[in-house]
Formats: sequence, C-alpha cells, structure tokens
Amino acid sequence: MRNINKIIVHCSATKEGKNYTVNDITRWHKERGFASIGYHWVVYIDGSVHQGRAESIMGAHTLGQNANSIGVCYIGGLDRNGQPKDTRTPAQKQALIELLKRLKKDYPNATIHGHREYANKACPCFDAKNEYSSL
Repeated sequence: MRNINKIIVHCSATKEGKNYTVNDITRWHKERGFASIGYHWVVYIDGSVHQGRAESIMGAHTLGQNANSIGVCYIGGLDRNGQPKDTRTPAQKQALIELLKRLKKDYPNATIHGHREYANKACPCFDAKNEYSSL
C-alpha cells in the first residue's frame, strides 16, 4: 500500500470544447516513454470520471511527487488559441469536487495541490490548493 499524502490536480493542456479520453492520454503518455497513462483519474468535459492507473500503482504526473500522490486530470486547460485558461465546465467542477471528497475520505491526511505548485507550468490553470482548501 502506498502512503498517499498529496492529491495533485492537472489539466490535459488541450483546447476547450475538445473531447479526449483516457485512451488518448494513454497513447500520448506512451509516446513520451511512459508505461501507461500517468494519471489515476480523468474527468471528461461531461463530468464523467474515468480511472487511469490503479491508485495502488505509482503515477507519472508530477516530477518528484509521484511516489506519495494521486494524480487527477481534467480535460481542457487551454483556450481555443492554445493559451492557458480555466476551461472547466460546470459538470467538471462538480465532478472534481465529488472525486476529491472521495479521495480525501480514502486518504484523510492527503493535501490537495495543483501541478503548478511543483512545475513552472500554468497547469491546472486555476489555484487548486486555494479552491479546494475546505475539502
């Protein structure tokens, strides 16, 4: 059993309104040399939540933080011109809250963070640590 102390939120860095799936991300990550998708959970534009890697397997989503974290990704994060933007749909916002609440129940000592806290990136294009601080 892994000792989970962080839940790290990501965006897929894809243009708003474009649907992508776990299979798409798995293909992208394999093209980069990963064994499989790096995230444990992916939230689609419609708010549906899909499993990537099993939570028991170390992720590949945040350099230096993977051993003790769960990676959550929402589809989007870029405007139609490819610039960083909080593109979460209302359904994604609600699904993320519900997923993060469940993960906090499973890992009560875990803190919630955005990928941008650990990398020089806009990901996830909003302040996840602040937004989810009350969960």
